[in-house]
Parts: sequence; structure tokens; C-alpha cells
Amino acid sequence: MRRLLAKGIFTGVLSGIFLGLFLKMIEISTGIKVYTLLLNVDYFPILKNYHFPELIEFGFHLIISVILAVSLLFIMKKYRWNRTQVFIRTLFLTFSIGVLLYPTTALSVRTPELTSLPAIFIWLLGHLLYGLLLSSLFIKRGILTELGIKGF
Repeated sequence: MRRLLAKGIFTGVLSGIFLGLFLKMIEISTGIKVYTLLLNVDYFPILKNYHFPELIEFGFHLIISVILAVSLLFIMKKYRWNRTQVFIRTLFLTFSIGVLLYPTTALSVRTPELTSLPAIFIWLLGHLLYGLLLSSLFIKRGILTELGIKGF
């Protein structure tokens, strides 16, 4: 169980770093504040009163990514998802999270406009790529084998 937890933490951190770097590169190159949105905590009642350094905000993002990855591993184990289910459901979940979180941009003056189509597209693409990497790491790192999951 510890080994599985460690692998979940690793995949969550690696995938979370990827998403952060992807969105930061897009923001640097286009000026569209999608990385700022990723790190935004303005919609949390207590946290919105503080200005955190970027590294701390990125740490919050990685914590969420690790919680998601570890939770997915436990769900996969409980419901015995096959490889195809891991891939499709992880993509669906990460895309859905992107859809659910995007409206928080309306709660901050630092993030893109709610109606910014380029921001929406990049945001959702980033979350799909995040899910693709996360599911690929689950499949390629032997985590599914440890869970007793076979087949595609």
C-alpha cells in the first residue's frame, strides 16, 4: 500500500509540474493568464486575503494534483478499471475538473475574462494533456499491474 501511495504521489507531482509548466509557457508567450488562473486562490474565503509567493501557490496546485492522482489509484483499485477505463475516465475527469474550475476566473481580476475563448481552449487543452500524462504514467509505470489490472 505504501509503494502504491508513493507511486501516486510521484505521478501526481510529475503531472502537476507538467500542467504548470505548460500553462506558464503559454502565458509567457501569449499573455493569456492561464497559469495565473491555475495558481489563483482568490475564490477561497480565507486564502484570498493573503498574497502568497508563486512557489507556495504552485505547491497548492501540486497538493491538489497529488490528492487527485492518489484518489484515482484507490478508485481504480476498488472498481478494478481496465487500461481503457483508466485512460478514458482519467481524461474525462481531468477535463471535467478543468470545466468546473474555469468559472472561478470570474472571481478574480488577475485571471482571464470568463468569456475569453483562447483562455478556455488553452485551459481545457492543458487539463486534457494533464490527464493524458497522468493516465499514461499509471499505465507505463506498472501501477496497474500492481493493482492487478490487465487488458486494454
